Amino acid sequence: MHPYVRHARSKQTEIIAFIKSCVECESPSDSPVHVNRFVDLLADQSRDIAKAKTIQSSDSGKHLRLEFKLPGKQVREQILGIGHSDTVWPAGTIRSMPFRRRAGRLYGPGVLDMKSGLAFFIYAMRALRDLDIPVRRKIVLLVVSDEETGSKTSRAVTEAEAKRSNCVLVVEPGTGLTGKLKTARKGVRNYTVSVEGRAAHAGVDFSNGASAILEAARQIEKIAQFTNLERGITVNPGVISGGTRTNVIAAEARIDVDVRIARSRDAAAVDQKFRALKPVDKRCQIRVEGGLNRPPMERTAGIAQLFAQAQNIAAELELKLEESSTGGGSDGNFTAALGVPTLDGLGGIGEGAHAVNESILIDCIPQRVALLTALLTRL
Repeated sequence: MHPYVRHARSKQTEIIAFIKSCVECESPSDSPVHVNRFVDLLADQSRDIAKAKTIQSSDSGKHLRLEFKLPGKQVREQILGIGHSDTVWPAGTIRSMPFRRRAGRLYGPGVLDMKSGLAFFIYAMRALRDLDIPVRRKIVLLVVSDEETGSKTSRAVTEAEAKRSNCVLVVEPGTGLTGKLKTARKGVRNYTVSVEGRAAHAGVDFSNGASAILEAARQIEKIAQFTNLERGITVNPGVISGGTRTNVIAAEARIDVDVRIARSRDAAAVDQKFRALKPVDKRCQIRVEGGLNRPPMERTAGIAQLFAQAQNIAAELELKLEESSTGGGSDGNFTAALGVPTLDGLGGIGEGAHAVNESILIDCIPQRVALLTALLTRL
């Protein structure tokens, strides 16, 4: 057995206890108080091996930067790990969905996405210290507080750190129960299509009304046709709203749309289609707002080379490592778009992210910690 794997196995009970404390410290995106409590927990639990700096954001919890104290003489250039402290689970979920260990898995809100990944990174740092393994580059872990809601306050912080980095390692969950790494992610665009009609009494003055709801329904048909599966473009009108009462012809309606694109070069054409929407009923008006949330993470030569290096390292650890692409976005989208080689999906292996069966495989914990440890000694 490789020494890194052996060491990680010897620490497994300790790692599980740390994951438990992280999961039970709830951190929903919409509660800065909860997020800050979790950030403080991370900073406190890593103070023996890292210098912590917090960055206050305007409308979310604190962002946390951990710079690790490690063996060896590091150059100024850094390796950047990125993750997020916020989860999609409302405060109080832990009562109905408690942390538990069952049938070879750990369950609980946020255990997969992505508190286990944060624990793995910190324990990989502990392994470097415990085994007295020198590293060449400075290692920083950036934990942002608003990834689940679009990274509005943290994007600039992430990009600034990435520009100082040789490469980026993202501890989001791996793909599937084999934990494939992610070398490509779709970009995310969000649009709101608002329709203004003309209100009228549905029984007394029907002909004088111009229904915003009816116009929105017609526009949804058009919008859905923007999907192009061959090019990796999906367009989902996910939320519709409008009207006030059944006996009033609706004066207003709204469509919220999620768009995913695999290639940056397709973004302008999709945006143009939204901006070109025209009302079928000329008495109605249409307003389109929104645009890019995250650029695509495209599989560049730098990313391919970084994955190949990780795959070779995994083979030395007697682990099989595969790659994947996904429609979901992460903060790795931002760093990859800057041209910084980015490897995603290095966190927990399991299933059920954002679902009641959210869980990670216990037997895979030492694998991930050992892989991160080995990666950080070579990069």
